[in-house]
Amino acid sequence: MTSGIKAFSLSLVLAGLLGCVPAYAAGEKASSAQASISSPQLKTAPANAIEQGEGTVSINSASAEELAQKMNGVGLKKAQAIVSYRDEFGPFKTLEQLQEVPGIGASLVERNLARIKL
Repeated sequence: MTSGIKAFSLSLVLAGLLGCVPAYAAGEKASSAQASISSPQLKTAPANAIEQGEGTVSINSASAEELAQKMNGVGLKKAQAIVSYRDEFGPFKTLEQLQEVPGIGASLVERNLARIKL
């Protein structure tokens, strides 16, 4: 009779272990499925998107908010200075003329050459 109890206990243990394996495998499949579903959503713009004109901004027509958003190293205060300069002296004739705006230096203009246009 004790061998019957041992056999029954062993079968319960084995059944319990086998019952956990499908649940574990299903969890792994769900995780990998979620990863494969979420991967396409993580696509970023191509590295040369700025060069293709998708990230460029016109320094002669953009608002201060647009300039601050698109230009690297330009916050709202510098962007407002660009707009104020443009309003006072007219449209920029060259990109290098942007250096005449107070707070905008040569390195800032150089860093943003691919992002700005006239």
